[in-house]
Amino acid sequence: MTNMLVTPGQRKGVCAENSGIPDAQCRNDSDCQAGEAVIAGNGIKTGQCLGSGTCEIFAWCPVERSELSRNNVLDIRNQSYLKNCQYDKTRNAYCPIFRLGDIVNRAGSNFQEMAVEGGVIGIMIEWNCDLDKSPSKCDPTYSYSRLDDVNTDRSITSGYNFRFAKYDKNADGVESRTLYKAYGIRFDIMVNAKAGKFSIIPTVINIGSGLALMGVGAFICDLILLYLIKKSRYYRGKKYEEVSFDHLSPEGEESEAEPVDVNMSKKKVITRNESKSHQKNFTEPKPTEQ
Repeated sequence: MTNMLVTPGQRKGVCAENSGIPDAQCRNDSDCQAGEAVIAGNGIKTGQCLGSGTCEIFAWCPVERSELSRNNVLDIRNQSYLKNCQYDKTRNAYCPIFRLGDIVNRAGSNFQEMAVEGGVIGIMIEWNCDLDKSPSKCDPTYSYSRLDDVNTDRSITSGYNFRFAKYDKNADGVESRTLYKAYGIRFDIMVNAKAGKFSIIPTVINIGSGLALMGVGAFICDLILLYLIKKSRYYRGKKYEEVSFDHLSPEGEESEAEPVDVNMSKKKVITRNESKSHQKNFTEPKPTEQ
């Protein structure tokens, strides 16, 4: 398999036929005779000509559509081209006819040596297409490799062979067979494809994901919530804790003095300075002389 189209979710019903089918094109309902099958199409005509210029059909809907289909065969009207062409990387990149010797040589082996014990060759077809460019820029790239082990001497994994038998009976009814062990070259064809087209939506998503991974997203969200919305003060009150400096000492340390009760405001409160002056004025009585 070198190409594939997938049409998922088909259900039986009525829909427009593929506009690329000549027998499905119409101008009025008379061009779509009810009950008539669309030649090389997908279903049966219902008798209605749709605004798309194609007949309505009863079929598995939606029908298969090929907006961009690329394969390794050149779409050409000249049928003799495939009878005479040979693959060439530059001149005939879409000719699917290869010389066996050329394939073996490109895989780094010799055809005469491989023909004795057989072998397995992998053919890789790579499609790397930029859909923003012309479809003619989407070309297949071939590469070849030897898959069986040829580095060891007559290893069980080297070469390629298979057996088959032909059975026979003689006039006496005795059965016999002829056993054949055939050597040959097996080709494993592997197709890898990658195509892409620029779109602004996944680009923005990827940029946003990258910013979020770097932590810039949280910073931008904080800026919006703190400065751009109307109720930013509520968000600021939850995010930050406000500290009042009214009860701090001049040195910036919190005062350890307990708050004074309002009912005690009439009592004499001795401050630290008054206590020192009281100590200075107080003198002990002198002893009397005897």
